[in-house]
Amino acid sequence: MLAATERPDNAVVLFDGTSLDGWKHPDDRPVEWKLLDDGSMEIVPKTGSIISKYEFHDCFLHLEFKCSDMPDMTGQKKSNSGVFLQNRYEIQVLDSYGWKIPGTGDCGALYNHHAPLTNACKPAIEWQTYDIFFRAPRFSVGRKKIENARMTVIFNGQIIHNNIEQHQPTAGNPPPPDNWSLKPGPLQLQDHGDVLWYRNIWLVDLPAAGSTDYPPRND
Repeated sequence: MLAATERPDNAVVLFDGTSLDGWKHPDDRPVEWKLLDDGSMEIVPKTGSIISKYEFHDCFLHLEFKCSDMPDMTGQKKSNSGVFLQNRYEIQVLDSYGWKIPGTGDCGALYNHHAPLTNACKPAIEWQTYDIFFRAPRFSVGRKKIENARMTVIFNGQIIHNNIEQHQPTAGNPPPPDNWSLKPGPLQLQDHGDVLWYRNIWLVDLPAAGSTDYPPRND
């Protein structure tokens, strides 16, 4: 179990519980979700998904979510939402608590592509945490893709994806234009018709590569 993540000084704060000004609906409408007194945002079903105004390439993302308790529902109808990196790659949000073998549509899955290594879900109505290392795809000078996107996902302190490779957007995203991956993208939080809550969302932009120099040091 990994320790809880504290927000570093160089983090870009996407949501700190005080305002929804950093977000919009994809059609540029002001956000219709609720800002609550406890510092969270609440999905208002059927108002539509929201995206961050901030866009990113490589990053480390932290966010927290809480699922509704829907004991009479099963499968994809059990408190469904999703977190889309660059508005392209969905990490599923779902009440999958207690399921022995999580699949490609369950909480923590890279939707319809990679199942989580283990079920790290807490029960509904408990706050849960995603910590995600995201590396965007790489392209040659001629815009030919030479590396796929990669992700490492820590869910409630447990590693559920270990540097997995993703060759295309996940299901549910529209077909991208030819140059889609060359551009940064926003974070999307999905309205799938259920009430869920999000809070404490921030990211750290990561450099494309480390230095290859080995200069002498005076320290």
